[in-house]
Amino acid sequence: MLIAAAAACSAGLRATVAQQKPNTEVISKMKITPILVVDEIEKSLPFWTERLGFTKTVEVPEGNRLAFVILVHDGAELMIQTAASVRKDVPAFAPKGASLASFLYIEVEDFQDVRKRLEGYPISMSEREAFYGMREIGVKEPCGNVVVFASPIKK
Repeated sequence: MLIAAAAACSAGLRATVAQQKPNTEVISKMKITPILVVDEIEKSLPFWTERLGFTKTVEVPEGNRLAFVILVHDGAELMIQTAASVRKDVPAFAPKGASLASFLYIEVEDFQDVRKRLEGYPISMSEREAFYGMREIGVKEPCGNVVVFASPIKK
């Protein structure tokens, strides 16, 4: 239900923005980059780079492991940081408890391409058509983060 609520809000926000009056003051341009907090970046990295085609543009090592990476794909950006690195960097932001899972809802142009890239990977949420007009499929990436890929249903 959380996914449906987020997607419905996103769809509603698009409609609200499109309906704004021409003279409405708008916040300056923003960029939002999610940061996934994981135990081990090396465990998650192949999912994003080899399976989904992201490119690693920045890496920050810590000892013989990675502490932080930035990945990009066609204008999208994703950061991945270890929980240990967060604890050292900004302890107040360090995750509490055992679960580090985040939820990403990624709208894509080519849903068929995503399905092909996910072939052979465990699917957590079977492909579906949601009431808010999106075709979706969901997985848990190797570190347990939920990733839902979605595309508007073509009419």
